[in-house]
Amino acid sequence: MERQPVFDFHARLPGAPGALDRLLSVMDGSGIGRAGVAAGGVVDLDVLARQLIEGGHVTSDPDNAGVRDAARASGGRLTPFWFGNPHGGTADYRANGARFAALELSPAVHGVPLDDPRTAAFLDLAAEFGHPVYVVCVDRAGCRVSDLAAQAARRPETVFVLGHLGIGLIDTYGISLVEPVPNVVVETSGAFGFTVRVAIERLGAERVLFSAEHPLQHPSVELAKYQALGLPQPLLHQVLWQNAHRILGLESP
Repeated sequence: MERQPVFDFHARLPGAPGALDRLLSVMDGSGIGRAGVAAGGVVDLDVLARQLIEGGHVTSDPDNAGVRDAARASGGRLTPFWFGNPHGGTADYRANGARFAALELSPAVHGVPLDDPRTAAFLDLAAEFGHPVYVVCVDRAGCRVSDLAAQAARRPETVFVLGHLGIGLIDTYGISLVEPVPNVVVETSGAFGFTVRVAIERLGAERVLFSAEHPLQHPSVELAKYQALGLPQPLLHQVLWQNAHRILGLESP
């Protein structure tokens, strides 16, 4: 693969000593120029794994202030996402959201359905801020890809980002659900290369975003998927760099 700039749309920053330095070091070693970053460490990973299968949720507040401070200290390399906690209300997001570039909502973590009034309050504010909304779906009522597609259809002014290319490794069904809703784009971390190719073919390269989901996955692994697909360089540049800047309202250097 020809060397080209990469924007990792979704990394996580755990609230632990040295987390920022580790993230920047991994980015340097992988050729990642910029990244969108949201709070990590909101839920223990063993608990999250159980929630994904059996249901349940946590009510923990993400460390959004820590993400904001890390982005400030990164020299412009990190773009901060506000991780909304529907259990805690929108007051902090309303007060501080202008300092962030996107909103994340995760039914996988907090368990609140996408059609819940608490979610709607966050989506209303995201529209006011002009934020894209990154969502991690799970297979339960109100939290599925079909529910994300329905919300996006009702809110055409907001860009919705389907995290991890749906549910599971080969969610081509999820791709078909969002295909007719043009303000839904997909982020590809964790999906099989086959599913990435299907997304590009059905949605168009302009609706596909590269991500690695640091620290759960090393960017070199996710980049290898794209290398194996043998995609044309102009298309790669769009997916790996241009789309993130457009969706986040950033200037591309």
